[in-house]
Amino acid sequence: MPRFSLPLRLMLAPVLVSGALTLGACNDEDCCSVPQDTVDAAIISTFADQVVVPTYQDLATSLTTLDSAARALQADPSQERLTAAKTAWFAARIPWEESESFLFGPVDSYGFDPALDSWPVNRTDLDAVLASNDPLTAEYVRNLQETQKGFHTVEYLLFGDGGTKQVGDFTTRQFEYLTAITLEMKTISTSLSDAWTKGFDGRPPYRDTLANAGQSGNTAYPSTQAAAQEMVGGIINILDEVANGKIADPYDAKDPNLVESQFAYNSLSDFSNNLDSVLHVYRGFGDTVATAQHSLRTLVGANSALDTRIISELDAAQDALARIPEPFRESIRDPASADEIEAAQAAIRKLQTTFESEVLPLVTR
Repeated sequence: MPRFSLPLRLMLAPVLVSGALTLGACNDEDCCSVPQDTVDAAIISTFADQVVVPTYQDLATSLTTLDSAARALQADPSQERLTAAKTAWFAARIPWEESESFLFGPVDSYGFDPALDSWPVNRTDLDAVLASNDPLTAEYVRNLQETQKGFHTVEYLLFGDGGTKQVGDFTTRQFEYLTAITLEMKTISTSLSDAWTKGFDGRPPYRDTLANAGQSGNTAYPSTQAAAQEMVGGIINILDEVANGKIADPYDAKDPNLVESQFAYNSLSDFSNNLDSVLHVYRGFGDTVATAQHSLRTLVGANSALDTRIISELDAAQDALARIPEPFRESIRDPASADEIEAAQAAIRKLQTTFESEVLPLVTR
């Protein structure tokens, strides 16, 4: 699914052009002449060290566990091992969805995002692969369409349509496909984590590129404002995507095939974890630490009127999501659920507007 809607890209273009949506250096003189650093550099480094890096490390660990569980299931199929693989899939969804408010840098530049999380699944071509005798090598999987691999292909193989798949339903070929995909996901998530901490493809650690925003020679982030704008832009983007893509696309079309995580009935949890991702970026810490001395929240002013409203709007959006009846893929076609779905969209859009109109200006002045 596309990440930036066209209207949002147009709105953010003047801001994000000064940042680094890609790994490429900024060669435009106007872009690279972004001036004084009015954003505390510690906000940027805290975000990188306490939010991004631990989230991607958690993702790499979780996808390694998923790959191990899939291989155990293939080696000795049982209902217990199928349940373990499904549990591992659910667990891996959490850090991934909690990363979706910072889908910039290596995850974007190297195409890791679409390789891991594209939907809807292309079931026609997926079934063609299953019906073939093509060797499922790493190169073969790497060249598959993005809608034939990643989280949602694994989801389809593990849960089946309707979420009722039993271990006896698997074919030998399905096991081979499952483990070929989980291996690639494990490899990608390790590369993604390394890209931030160790460097990848001959490039330095992206953590250093971001955390050293504004320092001499940093053409990716010539100012701390550019890095902060990237952070706020990421928040705005995921709020837009949840309200106007993830919810709106299937709801407006009344089409469950457009629902993310439809086979595992995990859609509303995904959306909730996206809002948690927003909270983590805003407050400067995720699940591994409990505080941050420097964050977008301290920039706004902890306990200020705006900060209080942002936290209240985040809570209201989570509460509104929780009132949508499960499962989401059925609620979108139930007129009795329309008020709850539209109320959740309104709550998320309200929060998006707050970040666009009141937080973004704080990092662009």
